[in-house]
Amino acid sequence: MKILAIDDQKLILLSVEKKLSELGYEVMTANSGETGMSLYETFEPDLVLVDINMPDMSGLKVVEFIRLTKKSKTPVLVMSGNTNEQVIMDGFTLGIDDYMKKPVSLEEMAARIKRIIGVPATTVNTTEERNEARMLQKNVVGVVIPCYNEEDRLLSAEFKQFAHKNLGYHLCLVNDGSTDNTLAVLEELQNANPNNISVYNCEINGGKAEAVRQGVLHLVKDEQFDYIGFLDADLSTDFRDFDDLVKTIENSDFKIVSGSRISRMGANITKESARKIISMTINLIIQTILGMPFKDTQCGAKIMDREIAMNMFNEKFITKWLFDVEIFMRMRKFYGKEQTKKLICEQPLKRWIHADGSKLSMKDSVKIVGQLAQIAYSYK
Repeated sequence: MKILAIDDQKLILLSVEKKLSELGYEVMTANSGETGMSLYETFEPDLVLVDINMPDMSGLKVVEFIRLTKKSKTPVLVMSGNTNEQVIMDGFTLGIDDYMKKPVSLEEMAARIKRIIGVPATTVNTTEERNEARMLQKNVVGVVIPCYNEEDRLLSAEFKQFAHKNLGYHLCLVNDGSTDNTLAVLEELQNANPNNISVYNCEINGGKAEAVRQGVLHLVKDEQFDYIGFLDADLSTDFRDFDDLVKTIENSDFKIVSGSRISRMGANITKESARKIISMTINLIIQTILGMPFKDTQCGAKIMDREIAMNMFNEKFITKWLFDVEIFMRMRKFYGKEQTKKLICEQPLKRWIHADGSKLSMKDSVKIVGQLAQIAYSYK
């Protein structure tokens, strides 16, 4: 049995192809509607799996080609993040057999395909646990994780587990000129899941700001990423909260969604008391410089659209730690203050834990005041 999968997102296609091949189907993939239609005629599939939102043409055009131009009854299954009810109804009017809304698990996708065309006679042996819910996300997201001398505290198991289960995410681990065995640890993580984890190596330590900038510029070259974000290596903000930030930007007009470590009922937010007082003082200074009422610019968890990634990271930041403030200052200069306030969302985290071994000391906190003065002068 032959399946043609059409989707412009490489991460999605790789996961779909692997799963269906393991089930015994013969699979061909296409990363555009035009390529998919060409393959349809030569491959003669028993089922077509197609996305709706593709840059060259809508997946509905592929359905029109199959149903109206070719007058074929080949089963067509749509798998898309497009939840517009009119689009879905248009698909069924054209004659699709089923419509799956992302996020959706690989197991559900496989079950629906089996229901439509049956089960292949042979399958490929795999050690993958069958009861695991491996999810195909609505959008493809790149996450930059800067790492400097993280050999002893890198939570490798958490990174592996997240990359394995969340197939629309790609983790870009940036080695910021570490002097310990961090690079080897990162490469081991990449080898465990090469499709969803990559390593970008900076031979010289340039600081967190430059490590994140290099990682973002690396990811933005790949057009499959709808959103690009960054996250601290210690996972003080964990993947569950980061995924909540992604859901917010997916369902809004915000261009950047930033985590906020504001203490509130029902949230697990812990900081050292002295550190908390210093943070509050610094935040007040930052609000004054920005002229905008952001409560926590320095949270190390942010997600942005491609426009922000392309326009705000081209030039090096002037500070090593306060690049978050610089991003907002650059946005203010690019969009204007009032528009910038509408484009940035601060979303309170459900949990945030100060991790032992933080690279930012109390002495560094004093230097921050001087760096803020430098930012105020440079971006005035």
